[in-house]
Amino acid sequence: MYEGILAETVTLTGHGGDPVLAYLARPLGAGPFPGVLVIHHMPGWDTASKEITRRFATLGYAAVCPHLHYREGPGASPDDAAAAARARGGVPDERFLGDAAGAISFLLAQPWSNGRIGSIGYCSGGRQSFLAACELEVDAAVDCYGAFIIEPVPEGLPLTAKPVIDRASGLRCPLLGLFGAEDSHPSPAEVKQIEEVLKQHGKTYEFHTYVGAGHGFFAVDRPAYRVEAANQGWQRIEEWFGRHLVASAEE
Repeated sequence: MYEGILAETVTLTGHGGDPVLAYLARPLGAGPFPGVLVIHHMPGWDTASKEITRRFATLGYAAVCPHLHYREGPGASPDDAAAAARARGGVPDERFLGDAAGAISFLLAQPWSNGRIGSIGYCSGGRQSFLAACELEVDAAVDCYGAFIIEPVPEGLPLTAKPVIDRASGLRCPLLGLFGAEDSHPSPAEVKQIEEVLKQHGKTYEFHTYVGAGHGFFAVDRPAYRVEAANQGWQRIEEWFGRHLVASAEE
């Protein structure tokens, strides 16, 4: 069977009507394909984030990863833009939601879209994936070790992110959470607290915590990478999106 993907940089209309760069990867062919919003981590719109975006294309999804730090350095390298964003305390939630909404609209407007969208994020992007699932038109979401969903940022960390657990009542789609037992942000205790809130609101979710894994266990280019946890996590992601973005569209 023929396999091929197209991967390229595109420009989206983001928050406030601003142009924002994004990385798009999709299978070649007419589709229809489900869409995935890939939310990069705090280190930025980097090579690893683009590789994840391409991986979704090889799995049959049209995936787009917006450059959330673009405004901090339109002509700068992603590393420099990320550093500038961190110096300002990170990406404001409303700005993120505007950029994410623009990415979702972009995917849904394409002739090869099947009309269903998932979101996935890592680290700060995990928190933002949770936020998108509560505020935007998303059909399934994945949170990979998103910190500060329920606990505030510890004193001394230069981040302005606030807890977003108060938005859990508005969660619009099934949520998959993948966490490390050795992580401190979020700690297993925090994950349990989030789970209790989701239970109270009657939300559809599935959480998995991997023993021997800490923060960033999906990151193949970092010492935190844990191959067994990452492989199991990817299997669960494929099953989750397959169930909610592919099978649901065919019903």
